[in-house]
Amino acid sequence: MALLAPAFASAQQRILPIAIDERLAADQHLTLGDRILLAAEPGGTGDTAVVVAITKRDADPSEVARREYQIRLHLTDLQQLIGYGDRVDKFALATRGPRADSAALARINDVAFGFRAYRSADIAVRTSKTFQVVSRFHRAIAGITIVASAIFLLCILLLKVDERRRDVAALRLMGISRRSVVTSVVIEAALIAFVGSGLGVVVGWIGSLVINWHYRGLYRTPLAFSIVTPGIVGAAVGLSILLGVGAGLAAAVRLVRLPPLTLFGR
Repeated sequence: MALLAPAFASAQQRILPIAIDERLAADQHLTLGDRILLAAEPGGTGDTAVVVAITKRDADPSEVARREYQIRLHLTDLQQLIGYGDRVDKFALATRGPRADSAALARINDVAFGFRAYRSADIAVRTSKTFQVVSRFHRAIAGITIVASAIFLLCILLLKVDERRRDVAALRLMGISRRSVVTSVVIEAALIAFVGSGLGVVVGWIGSLVINWHYRGLYRTPLAFSIVTPGIVGAAVGLSILLGVGAGLAAAVRLVRLPPLTLFGR
């Protein structure tokens, strides 16, 4: 279907009420009440249409990279405009509950040969394979990042605890038990990990806002490209504290196993 040009129809000409999406309205500077000429092919004869509604774009991942415009009109007007007759390429049915979905699929697929019914969720999965690949790629990157950060954190804590070897030796000579020393180091590591995870959550939340602002403006879609949920925050904070406690425990145990005089360098 082609959008030819703004049109002004006479009283005898048929005028079609249509709804256009906000992207088309912004690009062509259209407002409610404007008249345009619709045709099945570029340069062909068509019908005059008047804009009666402007719709918002749906948050559909399959439409993010498309530059297509959407025009909605009555089915009878569409059939007459494109000359397609009493035929459709696809249609949607609303059902109530999973049982109704299964029953509708079975009845529709048994009616005739040549077409097939699918659940909307199955169609969404098929049209979002690219996003599934990107999601798996992000999970792989996240796993590598977590392992690398855990190793880095362990090395940092080993160095920091090793710098306090004289303090640990003094505590040991004063009669402080190994268990108390290890506990104090682990608590300190847990507090540092908690504060660091809090700062990480703030940075991630700000980054998510910037990403959504940029890509929503670029693709003109309400789709959320980055989200920070309570589940993600809880998992990140819990994993950070777990890694911090584990690294602190490993560093403290390594240090308290040495004799106090050895820690003093004697």
